[in-house]
Amino acid sequence: MSLNVTALETKHLELGATMTDFAGWNMPLRYTSDREEHTAVRERAGMFDLSHMGQIRVEGPDAGAVLDYSLVNILSGMPIGRARYSLMVDQAGGIIDDLIVYRNDDTDFLVIANGANRLTVADELTSRSAAIEARVAIQDNTESRCLIAVQGPASLDILLSIIDEEDRAAVAELGYYRHGRYALAGVPIHLARTGYTGERGYEVMADANAAIQLWDIIATAGEAHGLQPCGLSARDTLRLEAGMPLYGNELSRDVTPAGAGQGRVVKLDHEFVGAQALRSHGDPATSLYGLVGEGRRAARAGSLIRIDGEDVGEITSGVLSPTLGYPIALALLKPGIGEGQAVVADVRGKDQPMTVTALPFYQSNN
Repeated sequence: MSLNVTALETKHLELGATMTDFAGWNMPLRYTSDREEHTAVRERAGMFDLSHMGQIRVEGPDAGAVLDYSLVNILSGMPIGRARYSLMVDQAGGIIDDLIVYRNDDTDFLVIANGANRLTVADELTSRSAAIEARVAIQDNTESRCLIAVQGPASLDILLSIIDEEDRAAVAELGYYRHGRYALAGVPIHLARTGYTGERGYEVMADANAAIQLWDIIATAGEAHGLQPCGLSARDTLRLEAGMPLYGNELSRDVTPAGAGQGRVVKLDHEFVGAQALRSHGDPATSLYGLVGEGRRAARAGSLIRIDGEDVGEITSGVLSPTLGYPIALALLKPGIGEGQAVVADVRGKDQPMTVTALPFYQSNN
């Protein structure tokens, strides 16, 4: 079975990227080294091709009502130009996907879904809109669009040097989880300030036909700032340092929002698919924790965690932090474990002492 490719496939091959199958897409894992790309984002700037992420348009008089019914929080009251993190759950309350919703105008929303789940999310939005007889159109535009993320302390300076002059003031003032339509070197773009690295960052969305042109413009503008192309490997270590969950690791259909430490997102005072199940759940069986260790041996996903010889859960993501220089991990453990609690991780058959810590592991000053 052939893999899907983004509009930037030829650019990645030209740059010598190591490619990998990610959610059915042929995506760059790295261009140089994981550490070099990670450090570029923390200290300067990096650019990522995220065109595999689902771009699903929800448009019509009942668009807000459909999203309210389909997701765990209330989107219909979100102001135009804002974005909001949300979750889609199934009837049992298990997480189908985590996503970001952008409001373009009164009747037009954009849903960004994980690449592995975008078809499921689009199908669920369609069936849920039909269930409430909504006047709405659901359109998956992923394959006709591109998404380039520019992340790092220099990201704003890079974009301001190429954003059309009439849009520069608005882009300079664009707040966190805000977005708008602008022009970059004359190319129409939808620009958002969200990000998945823990640094200041922006997402450039546009027609797929403009992808290579935009990539080259951003790359050229970024040369003076030390901008580097970055792959999925650096994206994973960056998000882990920032304490951000990943679908398939911390989030899945086997866990509810509260069980994955995302209960704050859920608004149970409105009706949505899965609300009844979430209202009837008692205390969650797990909660999301941060763990730190010493030395250089990182505990990986699947490593069991014990306290006084008792299994209390397992690690969902782990790495030797490139920024901090010591092992960090996210874990789903029994609730009620306090910060500073000593635990033991089973790392390839050997005990690795770790300590429960507050999230995030790393927080940018930018």
